[in-house]
Amino acid sequence: MEIGITTFVENTPDPSTGKLLAPHERMSNLIEEIELADQVGLDVFAIGEHHRPDFVVSAPAVVLGAAAVKTKHIKLSSAVTVLSSDDPVRVFQDFAHVDLLSKGRAEIMAGRGSFIESFPLFGNDLKDYNSLFSEKLELLIKLNKSEKITWQGHHRPSIDNRGVYPRPYQAELPIWVAIGGTPESVVRAANYGLPMALAIIGGMPERFVPFTDLYKATYKKAGHEESKFQLGINSHGYIADDSKKAADEFYGPYALVMSRIGQERGWSPMNRQQYEWMRSPEGSLLVGSPQQVTDKILFNYELFGNTRFLLHISVGTLPHAKVLRAIELLGTVVSPTVKKEVEKQQQVTVK
Repeated sequence: MEIGITTFVENTPDPSTGKLLAPHERMSNLIEEIELADQVGLDVFAIGEHHRPDFVVSAPAVVLGAAAVKTKHIKLSSAVTVLSSDDPVRVFQDFAHVDLLSKGRAEIMAGRGSFIESFPLFGNDLKDYNSLFSEKLELLIKLNKSEKITWQGHHRPSIDNRGVYPRPYQAELPIWVAIGGTPESVVRAANYGLPMALAIIGGMPERFVPFTDLYKATYKKAGHEESKFQLGINSHGYIADDSKKAADEFYGPYALVMSRIGQERGWSPMNRQQYEWMRSPEGSLLVGSPQQVTDKILFNYELFGNTRFLLHISVGTLPHAKVLRAIELLGTVVSPTVKKEVEKQQQVTVK
């Protein structure tokens, strides 16, 4: 199993002091986080795209290009590229550059996005929410497979036998489809034979099992090579040296952001009781000691049989030193233990 990190590069006030980092400070911290993740042996670092004041990065490929020359081994991905409101040609070109700079470590995690600011910003109509993604994903897949392309669709100008450059270092860029839990999106990813990343950020993980079962069944029915099957689970979380420390440190920033988003979407504010239930063994939050987070990743593996797990650190702005410690614990304690146990289970299954 691959273990890694996702981040939206939040820049929110410290709930206890009200301090807000300057954007360049937050960006500098981000590069240090990616470098450390590489050094401690994590497999993936993925950065989200947003067009809001509380998140710093609107162009993940730019930041990943900078990270490419600072790292040696870690895969560099978006999480996600909001493909519906972008041009697939430019997306492909941007990530081809990251791939060249990193010598083959770039990935695209394509999704429709959980926020809608990019749609009016780039002149798209929200009523086309589904058709925009479907059409642009198809174009991105074609661009990935062919140097020259002829294309005609509804949402962008046609392309008549044009070459798209540069080509990536890899023969093809890995393209993942990120979903939040709609059957149509699951079936689309499986029919294309693309890896699927499932975000579980609330409720009980068990309720998502039908989506992963649907993905596996559709993938197999479509005739794709089972050896290429990949399924990722992405969840919010945080690790500290002990459980109470982790819970206390993460709650303030997490509750601040989730309550703010909840106000926009009509949810009730986050409270400590709800938070503690979410980080219980049955909940979706992976917040606690290294052992607790290890146990929860393995619990997810038992449910989904996933090949990748990405921990979203953090949801609200935590002190930089604490984020670095969480990354260190994930890479040096949690990841080796999880991989050893997964390998052991796989060996038992083969026998």
